[in-house]
Amino acid sequence: MLRTPSTCLLFSIALALTAAACGKEAPQTSGPPRGAPPARQAMPAGPAEYRVVVKSTWTARAFPSEYPSGAHFSGLIGASHNANYSIFALGRRPSPGLERLSEEGKHSPLSDEIRAAIEAGNALEMFETGGLKNFKDSLVATVRVDPAHPMVSVVNMVAPSPDWFTGASSVNLAENGAWVTSRTLILPAYDSGGDDGTTYKAADRNTNPKKPTSRSANRHFVVKGKVKPVATITFTKQ
Repeated sequence: MLRTPSTCLLFSIALALTAAACGKEAPQTSGPPRGAPPARQAMPAGPAEYRVVVKSTWTARAFPSEYPSGAHFSGLIGASHNANYSIFALGRRPSPGLERLSEEGKHSPLSDEIRAAIEAGNALEMFETGGLKNFKDSLVATVRVDPAHPMVSVVNMVAPSPDWFTGASSVNLAENGAWVTSRTLILPAYDSGGDDGTTYKAADRNTNPKKPTSRSANRHFVVKGKVKPVATITFTKQ
């Protein structure tokens, strides 16, 4: 019998339907089933302690645009925590504690917010330092992390300023089932979103509603078209 193209098509469809009826399944791609939760990261077996060192790179020579008299950093305040807490995040409006820290350099009520996170089980430990006026020195603290709280967030005010600060958010110190030996990050300046001032010593201009926290990319922190970091932070396992 001569088979026309349409006859061949019908014959192929029939074969496919027969295969399906016999329990034949289409091949599946490798990997977890669709919708399966991601594999959990391997965590270290126990806790660790880190030395935290913040060094300023915010100097009159490096940042010539209107560099203020009396330039200094407020004291550090930070915490070790899990993924359910962080002191700040880009695109998120500031908490009352972050707003006051960024505007006045005060640790309260941010310290109360961290203590509440500790009581809720989302943070492990808070750490603080005094301020830094001599940029030849550093801000130094220690913090403990554990498998349930492997991240660290830390902030300090860039002062004087309307609401500018620097810091690091949710730095994960666990990697491949172990604690990292050392990690160094460069830190830009951030605008907390709590004040509308645009110069270092601008009069208080409270922002309502609060704006999302963002990186400061104004003329004070841009040199030759590039945003420059104002500090570095190093975590060293003890």
